[in-house]
Amino acid sequence: MECFTELTPPTAVTHAVCAPFLSPTATNVILARTSLLQIFGLKTLSTELDTTVSVNEDARLTDRRMLDDDGLDQSFLGADVTYQRAERSHSSKLVLIAEYPLSGTVTALAPIKILTSKTGADALLIATKDAKLSLVEWDPDCHAITTISIHYYESEDLQVNPWSPDLAQCVSELSVDPSSRCAALKFGRRNLAILPFRQAGDDLVMGDDDLDMDEDEDEDRPVPKDTRADGHSTKTPYAASFVLPLSALDPSLVHPIHLSFLHEYREPTFGILAAPRAASSALLHERRDLLSYTVFTLDLEQRASTTILSVTDLPYDLYQVVALPTPVGGALLLGVNELIHVDQAGKTNGVAVNPFARECSSFGMADQSDLSLKLEGCVLEQLSPDTGDMLLILASGALAMVTFRLDGRSVSGLSVRTIADESGARVVPPSVSCAASLGRGKMFLGSEEADAVVLGWSRKSKQTAKSASRLGASEEEAQDESYFDEDAIDDQDDDLYADGDGGERQQLTTPSGDGSTGELTFRIHDALPNLAPMKGLTFGLPTAVDTDQGLQDDAISDVELITTSGCGRTGSLTILRPEIYPKVIQQHEFPDVQGIWSVAATRPVVKSRASQAKANAQVDLEQAYAVDDALHRFLIVSRATAQGGEESMAYTVTSTGFDEIKGTEFEPAAGGTVDVGSLGARSRIIQVLRGEIRSYDGDLGLAQIFPISDEVSGAEPKALSTSFCDPYLVVVRDDASLLLLECDGNGDLEEMDKGPTLSVAECLSACLYRDRDGQFAASGQQAKEAKDRVVMFLLTTEGALQIYELPDLSQPKYLAECLGILPAIIATEHAVKKSTARENLTEIVVADLGEGTMTSPYLLVRDAADNLTIYEPFYATAAVSAESFPPSLRLLKISNPTLASAAKVSGDSMDDEEHRARPMRVVSDVGGYRAVFLPGDSPSFVLKGAASIPRVMRLRGPGVRGMSGFHTEGCERGWVYVDVKGVLRVSQFPTDVRYTELGWAMKRVVLGEEVHAISYHEAMHSYVVGTSQPVEFAIPKDDEFHREWADENISLKPTVEQGAIKLLNPITWGVVHTYPLHAYETVLCIKTLSLEVSENTRARKTLVAVGTSIGRMTDQACRGAIYIFEIIRVVPVPGQPETDRHLKLVVREEVKGAVTAISEIGCQGFLLMAQGQKCLVRGLKEDGTLLPVAFMDVMCHVSALKNLPGTGMCLIGDALKGEEPYKMILFGKSGTHLEVIGVEFLPSGDQLYIVVADADSNLHLFQFDPEHPRSLSGSRLLHHTTFNVGSYTTNLTRIPTSSFSFSTSSSTTNTSPTTPSQILHTSHSGALSLLSPLSETTYRTLSSLWNQISNSVDHHAGLNPRSYRSPSSFFPSSSSSSAFTHPASFVALGGLGSAGVAMGGAGGGSGGGGEGRSVLDGAVLRRWGDLSAPRRAEVVARLGLGDGGQGWAQGQAALGGLLAGVGALRLRGKW
Repeated sequence: MECFTELTPPTAVTHAVCAPFLSPTATNVILARTSLLQIFGLKTLSTELDTTVSVNEDARLTDRRMLDDDGLDQSFLGADVTYQRAERSHSSKLVLIAEYPLSGTVTALAPIKILTSKTGADALLIATKDAKLSLVEWDPDCHAITTISIHYYESEDLQVNPWSPDLAQCVSELSVDPSSRCAALKFGRRNLAILPFRQAGDDLVMGDDDLDMDEDEDEDRPVPKDTRADGHSTKTPYAASFVLPLSALDPSLVHPIHLSFLHEYREPTFGILAAPRAASSALLHERRDLLSYTVFTLDLEQRASTTILSVTDLPYDLYQVVALPTPVGGALLLGVNELIHVDQAGKTNGVAVNPFARECSSFGMADQSDLSLKLEGCVLEQLSPDTGDMLLILASGALAMVTFRLDGRSVSGLSVRTIADESGARVVPPSVSCAASLGRGKMFLGSEEADAVVLGWSRKSKQTAKSASRLGASEEEAQDESYFDEDAIDDQDDDLYADGDGGERQQLTTPSGDGSTGELTFRIHDALPNLAPMKGLTFGLPTAVDTDQGLQDDAISDVELITTSGCGRTGSLTILRPEIYPKVIQQHEFPDVQGIWSVAATRPVVKSRASQAKANAQVDLEQAYAVDDALHRFLIVSRATAQGGEESMAYTVTSTGFDEIKGTEFEPAAGGTVDVGSLGARSRIIQVLRGEIRSYDGDLGLAQIFPISDEVSGAEPKALSTSFCDPYLVVVRDDASLLLLECDGNGDLEEMDKGPTLSVAECLSACLYRDRDGQFAASGQQAKEAKDRVVMFLLTTEGALQIYELPDLSQPKYLAECLGILPAIIATEHAVKKSTARENLTEIVVADLGEGTMTSPYLLVRDAADNLTIYEPFYATAAVSAESFPPSLRLLKISNPTLASAAKVSGDSMDDEEHRARPMRVVSDVGGYRAVFLPGDSPSFVLKGAASIPRVMRLRGPGVRGMSGFHTEGCERGWVYVDVKGVLRVSQFPTDVRYTELGWAMKRVVLGEEVHAISYHEAMHSYVVGTSQPVEFAIPKDDEFHREWADENISLKPTVEQGAIKLLNPITWGVVHTYPLHAYETVLCIKTLSLEVSENTRARKTLVAVGTSIGRMTDQACRGAIYIFEIIRVVPVPGQPETDRHLKLVVREEVKGAVTAISEIGCQGFLLMAQGQKCLVRGLKEDGTLLPVAFMDVMCHVSALKNLPGTGMCLIGDALKGEEPYKMILFGKSGTHLEVIGVEFLPSGDQLYIVVADADSNLHLFQFDPEHPRSLSGSRLLHHTTFNVGSYTTNLTRIPTSSFSFSTSSSTTNTSPTTPSQILHTSHSGALSLLSPLSETTYRTLSSLWNQISNSVDHHAGLNPRSYRSPSSFFPSSSSSSAFTHPASFVALGGLGSAGVAMGGAGGGSGGGGEGRSVLDGAVLRRWGDLSAPRRAEVVARLGLGDGGQGWAQGQAALGGLLAGVGALRLRGKW
């Protein structure tokens, strides 16, 4: 069987809300990314605005760091972007607080106020697919969400009619009463579930909880809750829910469209938009104005409803009800061509926004048809709470403002005004899916096909500018409303982020809707990158520029993955690699090196030089050396000698490399170096040797030698590891004792008194941390006093964590004995028995992780296998004591699915002795990140972005022996490392690559057009891309069959896609040639194929085949064309050597029907193309024409076409029958009702499986086995299992695990049908996933492990991962194996053959042909690290891999090797 693992998280934002979730005063942005829930906070930074950009403004949406206040020049857009900083402003940044993968697809989010909230803040109602509701809240004691209850309405007794469609085929809608009195979930066709919530003073709180529930009630499953934090008992915050058929409310609600709860009603009241008959534009003459808007009020106690008002004869194209708060009130009905407001009395006011409104409806509306707006897919959000103005975001990204004319409390009219481009109307990406107001002047906009952004606006007026000038503010600052609205910025979450008060500025707060004059100006505060929709996918080789002409060798990946992202003007290509590939600046051979350290030190001031400088009065020594002090001047190397010992060498850093230092007091023969650092404000270089510590000045002059031996006992222990934090140094010795030193004002080292507790403590690891922001202190005044202090963390041999506040070493300020078992939460009250299994821990490090100024501390715990466990500190709600470390300090385990590589390659790995001598390295600034580096056989960086959790990313290449930060004039914010092969590399992070959002290296190339397909041409090292732009469609005036078309004249013309084929050179990622297509022609598919070009010589060429569609009107048949291109060399444009290639058209043939899929087939160099309702095999003739070879009839639309190289077998969606003599033979087909989106072969050993993706977000696994009795002698494909992936599939790509060439020619390929393969799966949510076949033994082991983990971990929102991944009753029972009489589509397995050629066959069965075993969910397996050490030992014993005692470590290592291999994407070798 197989295992399905998500490689990257979803990136498309489907839903967003803003609410006080962590605390009553917080402002949190809660996002749903299909099956991922994220909670953000807001942090305001004073930043410099970018005033000069040399590329399209839309490209600015992709980089978060361009808004950082540290001025990082690492742009996500590439080297073509230049910035000129001139203005300063305030920007609101999104900071990730927590994220939770859910076992379900989120369909709606809604905040709700409950009485029993643990924090006093709002709870969150999560609606998931198949009519489930989960109520969650924030638990400050666990620093995570907890599930209050789950309600599901998917039982069959709720489906009244037997002919009702399945829940999966209906759209569920969630609406919450503004006063949080109840929530309504519309599910199925006409069912409405009402979930009441208890509120202070209402009947639900004071009434009886044991209400009689009828048969329509749902099954409410509250999570057990004993007591609150204050010790008082609690009741459930909700009452019993009930289900009402909409027909019980009103018999006319036959076709409900949308509903929403309304504001300013004493009882829960909602408005619903419905129609007695289905609306249809084709029947407009009969069903013109048939919609009705009805308002109902609910009596929750009596479970009854009352109709308040009803408005009939509304336009047929209305599709959404938007409830409006004060001062407007009522509801705004959103249509395709108009906006209609209905107040509380039923009075209506409408406005037509395009000419079609009058032609489609007779409803009375104001005429603003000259705006020519298209409201399909638009989003509406409140712009001003004072005037009620609304911001309208169109599907194209254009902005408009909806204003209401108020006559007292009555609305007398509304109008729409578009936002000009110069006011920032084009900064918003297209296809906005959701919006959430973040307070005055800010709004979050999410998108499923483009980047999500934080949109800000300001209004410049004379009065505002004068007020700003009185405070000394610049005119640019006056334009930013946040300058006058600090209370709306950092009162949101003072406990987490705020470090200053608004003070005087709060008195000058100017509401955006106060009626002041001036135009609104919009800009982007922050952006979250999005990979979706990933329509195209290909693999390519890195460029010569990336490899720096061979410098990188093992440091560069052999293959990179390129996918399409964005839509419309944000269309782009995204280059992905699973590992960090460094930009190597220099490379040197340093054999036998065991460790390296770079040093930045202050040069000693010579008296004569100082006096001369003072006499000349021209040189300020502090300024002269300020820049030089920050740069690394020396490189100290510890290497093995021929005699078996170690020596240390010192090098000076030069522009060309490293020069050995001679003639100083640095002694190489002193022995091997353990660590090197600086103390005394960089005035002293400290070299820690095995037996002594040496102190040097800034020119490596020896200043002091301090022995490591114990003077009291006379023992001579050796140094194992150290930690520096000016002015302290801690050394861990091999006898588990500590040596603590302090650097005095003269730069001399003095030993500190350890006190009675620390003197007898046995330590494995120690770490010093400078707490600059008081993160390890109580909140409030105590945190301010605790800033900039040094804290020491100790890991004892018993597995306890001790924290000391230096210089006080009398006793630990914090003691937790449970670190050794790696619990989910580390707390002081957690006691551990001696017999409890413990993890073999080796090292701890506390360091700040993040980018720019948005950093936070984390505890990193390393075990003997180089696996990392990450903890985040937080404070529980327990009473805060007067100590600096109150008992409420806890540490929460952060999920880290990355496991160290288990396999060791000879010559590339290190023995166990080397592992202990190579501790983790804290790097303060590497490419703008504060990071931690893990050396060893699995070298990795621990990186964190502002909008991501800490991620462990593997460094490409062999094992690493030593690493150090490296900041010089030629390598700014880089690092230097040496691998096990003795190669030293000076490296940097590429400036246009991001890492933390996905856990993969990600680079974006913005094209500014929507990208439909992409293919890589290996021989010319180029990419062929199919793009399109929207153009207006004009009806042909000279059509002789439709002369009436000549008289048609409309101002708002429909738009169609106008395609083009572009050739990209990956050296610059610029377009070097564009081939325009015919009018209204769009690219559907692009493939690079090895085709036979000569019937005589049988010569082949690598050519590019392009399939297109030519669409005109709905009443005209669609046509298509097949293009064959050759990429040739040409004379480049002077000064642009990358333009040396060109697309040469070989053949273009226009055909009937669109060319939807292309593939190579067989071993003879033929082309297989899907053309309308036929699949044809074509051969390329020497005269440049295509010769028909064979064909097969299909049903309607071929969505996927795949071949298995070397076999002549292919997969065709919807194939039905074939023809002779040179024929395509139908081997087998599925007999099930499928809407095929994608197919792919998955050979595994001597078995052939077929993976099929359908339109319901499911993957189906079929097997070709003609010997199976249920395959009916090979006429049916055996169905094994169905697996829900949670999002719409866009691509299925087979990846052979062995190396193969890009060319698909049978003469160059070295794959076979038995080659082990993986399936790379991409989805519309922007997630990358992997389907990996498993052996029987591995599957049984991991299946048992899946059950153990699933029963041990908490499932967020109370959702069941098993039911989420396994759709119920999709296929009929095994007894009903007959074919369907009217299937919607089929999956067919066919082959290409000719006379005298032996052909293989295929077959299958319908229904229960498989074993009934499901695909394993890798998301659950990757939570193995979330288990504590005792639970892991128990699981290992149950699996029979260990005895649960001392031998469980070997079993855990075996499991770790399996888990590390299952989710690994093997992009190795030559592809």
